[in-house]
This record gives sequence, C-alpha cells and structure tokens, in this order.
Amino acid sequence: MPAGAHAIDDAPMNYFLKKIGFFSSGGSFMDGYVLSIVGVALGGMTTALKLSARDAALIGAASLAGIFFGSLLGGRVTDSLGRRVMFLVDVSAIGIISLASAFVGHAGELVVLRLLLGLFIGADYPIATSLIAEFTPRKQRAIGMGIVSAAWYLGATAAAVVGFVLYTTPNGWRWMLGSAIVPCVVLFIGRHDIPESPRWLAQRGRLDEARRVVGRVFGDQVDLDDEQPVRLGFRPVFRRGYLGRIVYLGVLILCQVVPMYAMYTFGPSIVAAFGLGQGRDSVLGETLVSLFFLIGSVPAMFWLNSMGRRPLLIGSLALMAVGLLIPGVAPAAPIGVIIAAFAVYAFFSGGPGILQWLYPNELFPTPVRATAVGVAIAISRIGVVISTYAMPLFLSAHGVGPTMLIGCGLIVVALVMSVAMAPETRGLSLSQASSLESSSKNLGKENGHG
Repeated sequence: MPAGAHAIDDAPMNYFLKKIGFFSSGGSFMDGYVLSIVGVALGGMTTALKLSARDAALIGAASLAGIFFGSLLGGRVTDSLGRRVMFLVDVSAIGIISLASAFVGHAGELVVLRLLLGLFIGADYPIATSLIAEFTPRKQRAIGMGIVSAAWYLGATAAAVVGFVLYTTPNGWRWMLGSAIVPCVVLFIGRHDIPESPRWLAQRGRLDEARRVVGRVFGDQVDLDDEQPVRLGFRPVFRRGYLGRIVYLGVLILCQVVPMYAMYTFGPSIVAAFGLGQGRDSVLGETLVSLFFLIGSVPAMFWLNSMGRRPLLIGSLALMAVGLLIPGVAPAAPIGVIIAAFAVYAFFSGGPGILQWLYPNELFPTPVRATAVGVAIAISRIGVVISTYAMPLFLSAHGVGPTMLIGCGLIVVALVMSVAMAPETRGLSLSQASSLESSSKNLGKENGHG
C-alpha cells in the first residue's frame, strides 16, 4: 500500500458509497414487500381463486422455498462469477414475475410464480450484502447492514400500506401482487452503474481493474486491503472453525425469522385472532406492528457500534422473548397490553435483524463471503418454509396463544446459543473479523477470559 494511503476499511464515506448501500438494499426491500403483500392479498385471493387452507399454506411457503435455493446457489455463483453479474438480472426477474402474478387463474400458477420469485430474491441477498460489506468502511459497516435490515421492514410496511389502499378495489389482490414491478424499475435504474467489488477482483488476480474501481469510488488516497487467498467452493465454509460459525448463524437466523415471517405472511389473520380488527382493519393493525420493526432498526444501527454486536444481540433477544411470551400466556389480555407486547418484540428485533446480515459478511473471508451468506440464509429458510406451511394449520387447530409460545421458544433457543457463541466484531477490519484467530480472541475478551 502506498505511503499515506488508506485501506478501504478506513476510507471516508462519500456519496457513491451511500448510493451503493441504498440500491444494494433493494433486494431486502423487495423481500419484505413481496412476502407481506401476499399476506394482505390472501383475503381477496381466497374468494376469487377458491383457495383451501392447504392452498394458502403452499402460497405462503412457496417464496420461502425459493429463497432457500436462491440464496444457496446465488451465493456460490456470486463468489465464482462476481457480485455484479446477477445484480441487474435478478431485480428484472423479480419485477417480471410479480407482474405475471397479477394474471394468475388458479392456485397452482401462483405457487409456481412465488417459488420463482423467492429464487431470485434469495440470490440477491449474498450479492447485495457482499457488495455493501466489501465497499463500506468498518465504522459504517453496521449502519450499512442496518439499512439492509430497515429496507426489509420498510418494504413490509409499504406492502401493508399498499394493501390497505387497494383492499376494497375490484380485483385489488391482483394489483397488490403486480405492484412490486414499480420498485423493481427504480432499483434497476439505480443499480446500473454500481461497479464490481474491488476485493473480489483482487482475489481473482484482476488487480488493475480492482485499483480502477477503488480510484473511481474512493479516490487516489485509498488502496486495496491485503487479504489471504481462500479456496473457492462450499467446503471452506464448513471447515473446522468456520463450521461452528455457519451452524450458529443458521440457527440464530432461523430462530429469529420464523416468528417474524409467520407474523408478516399471515399478519392479518394473527391480528384478527387477537381481536384487533377484521378485514381491512386487521391490515391497519399489521401496519402498526410493522412500523415498530422499522423504527427499532434505526437506533440499533448505532448501538451496534456503541454497545457492540454481542451485548446488543443478547439483550435484544431477551426482550423479544418477553414480547412474545406475554400474548402467548395471556392471549385474552387487554388490547393495549397485546399491542405493547408486540411493540416490544418488534422494536428490539432491530439489532438481531441487522446482525443476520452483518455477522455472515464479517465472519467469512472475501472468496467465500457470499457463499457463507447464502448457506446461513438457506439453513434458516428450511425452518421458515416448514413453519410457514404449518402455521395457518396450527393457528386454526390450537389458537393464537400456543402459536406465540412456539415463537417465544425459538427466540430463547437463539438467546442461549448467542450467550455461548456470539462473537464481538466491533471495530475490526473485514480481514480481522473473518480471521479465526482474531475473532476467537475477541469472544474471549467479551466473556472476560481475554
């Protein structure tokens, strides 16, 4: 590195970096949007397409099954072919498939389209988050991933608002499903001039290209960081040391997102089960809960740097568990109590929600970073697919109280594992955070053994 030059990890933020973060988070926005909009549209679809409970469950689970395969394969392809190869293709596909969903004639068609939709959304996760992690300086990395997390909740909130507006429109459910093409067009335009990751280019031996990208994005006073080459493929993600990380991350994300995805996919049904409104009013209730998810992600972006990753994660999971325990043991409690409990759960989901994107990108090196993100997301989606299919059936058979208690139990599992395994990566460069030696030392310090 030339004398006086900064590494990417220590570079100052600029307009172009903010643009990369903003438009890279679009895949997360689309995930929140298309997942939530189908929950709002289910009411109209059920009547128009004569859906059974099994049909509704399949429609809800199809996109999540697609995300499983998309994140797993997309991460591997991203590490092999580059971050930018699918960056425009996937957002185009999401828009086209969403538009096609507005013209379905029966449940089977919608199941297939939702599966394809999830495939491309899942592929966007490792592409976009790897780009953000590899471009963003260390002091802004938590904020960059916080934007990704907030984008999910923003997409879900936007879907609830759009669903509320279109709820009484003739064939409103078709307009809801097709409306996703609008943000896709905006994302396509914003993404077209975002370059390839210089870290990835350097790992592939394309140093001249990498330096040109660094000069274009950061200026002359920033140079490439030094990273050790790592063999490509799935195997390095499961090698000794990294295996524990990927298992922990998969379980952490699974336990966190299963209750959240169920709440968004079948939000109006859950809200109605608590007596908080029926029909269009239940959509309004879901919108309120969604706003707490979104609001909670904002301070968490800064707390991750001031408090640290590990203490914020553990404290947040404990409060999230309390938020689901109250409606679980007292589903007939006053409406104010139920809303307050949901607000606590949703608000404190902010920190863990950011870490599901931040941790995988920090804890694995550049050549396998996207693969690791994809594998962690895929592990979590196995449970999400099963739970989303089973959730409406369980809710119908056992009621809303036991359903909330299962969600609480999953959060407790994540809490126990985090106390034992969550690392502290605050203040580390990407190469330091992904190093097995430095990260284990940081965990020891956080536990009082350093």
